[in-house]
Formats: sequence, structure tokens, C-alpha cells
Amino acid sequence: MANPAGMAGVREGLAPYATQAGRSRGRLHPEPASPTRTPFQRDRDRILHSTAFRRLAHKTQVFVYHEGDHYRTRLTHSIEVAQIARALARALRVDEDLAEALALAHDFGHSPFGHTGEDELNGRMAAYGGFDHNAQSLRIVTRLERRYAEFDGLNLTWETLEGLVKHNGPLRGVHARSAAVAGPVAEFDALFALDLDRHSGLEAQCAAIADDIAYNAHDLDDGLRAGLFRLDDLAALPLAGDLLAEVRRRHPGLDDSRTIHEIVRRQITAMVEDVIANTMAAMGELAPADDAAVRDCGRTLVQFGPAMAAAEQAVKAFLYAKVYRAPSVMRVREGARRIVLDLFDAYFCGDAQMPNEWGGDWRSLRHRLQDAKRARLVADFIAGMTDRYAIAEHRRLFDATPDLR
Repeated sequence: MANPAGMAGVREGLAPYATQAGRSRGRLHPEPASPTRTPFQRDRDRILHSTAFRRLAHKTQVFVYHEGDHYRTRLTHSIEVAQIARALARALRVDEDLAEALALAHDFGHSPFGHTGEDELNGRMAAYGGFDHNAQSLRIVTRLERRYAEFDGLNLTWETLEGLVKHNGPLRGVHARSAAVAGPVAEFDALFALDLDRHSGLEAQCAAIADDIAYNAHDLDDGLRAGLFRLDDLAALPLAGDLLAEVRRRHPGLDDSRTIHEIVRRQITAMVEDVIANTMAAMGELAPADDAAVRDCGRTLVQFGPAMAAAEQAVKAFLYAKVYRAPSVMRVREGARRIVLDLFDAYFCGDAQMPNEWGGDWRSLRHRLQDAKRARLVADFIAGMTDRYAIAEHRRLFDATPDLR
């Protein structure tokens, strides 16, 4: 395993418990160090220039792509997560570039139509190792991106790959949230072990909680602008309700659009400041000597305090009821579900031809590939689709396509 320092040594200004680029565990395929960028800066740049990053512009966050120009896509969400992750990393004195790289790539593995697409692909892939968007993110950056002459994938550092895989914590051992490790993760771990039983570094933890902060605030914003609930419905929430009262007290008569923005920005600020204060207290208590101590401490350190954690859960419950399960959203999800299932079945059985770069004569591949390999190839192809490409493919292949409006 290579250990390219690139701008070698300990970076000044970082805390001792930060993940140090100069001590990176390296890349699966050794590469010469850069004289001008750290390994994590190179990772961030490769992610930004990838095909998968560009596709996020046309992948659903909650609302499908043609419902309005101002709703979040996976791309805008990822940029917002990166901004919050950098703010947290800066305050905690850990590596901002690593935190940013992880934030920008954390949604790479999402299929079209958000969690609906993921659920249906997971159902079709149940007998073949399942489908999980975090595992698919790993598969994209290690195999499916084909840009470089010397290797498949982006050849990212161990630390970036670790953070992508452990977005929700350890995958094995007593601290794992799930007993099952998705097939693509287990396969890659056998090749380039990612310490699946340990916690990730603080940079990855910053990116993970930044994801929660961003979508909690911005799904409130999008839900309000979509008319799925009213401003007054926020009054009973422990955080957003307090912020609504504060904005109305300080700015009586303010129009709804500005009021929404004031609530969203204040909620993000409150959550970020809470995470910083709570994490700094935890770090003072633990006093980790280095990043290894962070990974071995047995718990997530970058967290909300108890009161903010309760408020955050209340926001999630509110969004689940008012947005994610809203009748109009559920109707669109049912149509999206049909599109994903139809496409998978048509490609898998060979009735539909995939592009040549996905294996040439697909009807021939149907006879040459085992079911598991063929299913994974189909899942890879569909998962990489944007919403509009999936709709266009369904229209090309079928007489009737659900209207996702």
C-alpha cells in the first residue's frame, strides 16, 4: 500500500486528533505525490470533476426535476452539505478538504427518484447482495468512473473511501447499526481493508452530521415553497417554532418568502453552533492524542447535544408526515417506482438493450453472464441514471409512462 505524503508532514493549525494528509494510508493504486496539493485536496478535485458529480444536477432530492427551478437537487444539496461540513471542520481544527470531499461525494450512489429508486433496486437485488446508496457510492469511485488510463474509479485515498462507507457509522462489530454489510462493500474491503468495525475520523463525522443539518433545514424550505404545509404549522416544533416566533417578533409583517429564509438560516446556524459546542466538550473529555484514538473511542463524537438532538428528531418526524408522505409526493413516488421496476426487468431479461459501453450485445450477455453479475450491471446502469434520463428511457421502451407531476 502506498503512503504518498504530498506536501508531507503535519499541517500547521490542525488539532492533534485531525486526520493528517501527510500520514494518509495511501491509495489502492500507488501514485506519485503532488508537489502542490495534499492527497485530500486531490480527492476533492477528482470528485468535483467526475461524471457522477455532474449527474447530481438532475437527480431528485425530494421533488422530481421538472417541478420547479428552485427546489433542491442532489447537486445543490451536496454543495450545501460541503459548506456546513467545512464550517464544522474549521471550528474543530480538522482537515477541511477531507470533510469537503466526503460531503461532495456522499450522494454519488443515489439512484434516480431518491429513496424510492433505492428501495426498488434493493428489492430487485435482494438475492444478489442488495443495493445500498452508500455502497454504490463506493462502487462508483472505485470501479464505475472510467476516466484514468491506469485504473478504474477515482483512486481516492483510504481516508476518503473509509468516510464514504461509514457515513452512518461502523458496519461491523458491536457499534454497527446493521448486521449486514452490502456486497460491494465486502468485496472491496477484502481487497483494501477499510476497518469496518471502527468509527471514522472527525472529518467524516462532520460530513455526516452536515448532511442531517442541511436536509432538515432545506426540506422545510422546499416543503413550504411547495405548499405542503403552512408557516403556522411550524409553531409546535421545538426549534423551528421558536425561530418562527422570533422572526415575527423582530420583523412584523415580513412576507412569507423572507420569513422562510430567516427560519432556515437561523436553524442551520443554531444546529451548527450546537454541534461545535457539544463536540468540543466531548473532545475535552476524551482528549484524543491522534485520529486513531478518535476511531477507537467507540462512539460518534460529532453530535448534537441532547436538547438539539430531540429538536432534530421532531423536525424529521414533521417532515416525514408533511412532506415525504404527502399525498402528492406519494403519488409521484408510485409512478417513479413503476419506472425503476420496469426498466430493471426489461434490461435484466434482455428485452431492452443497454448502451454498448455497458457490455455490447446485451442479448448475448444474457446468456454469458451469471444472474448475479447481470443484475449488478443492470443496477449500476439504472443507479447512474438521472431522473429525466430514466423517464426518457421508459418512454422509449414502453407504450405508457407514468406522469410524475
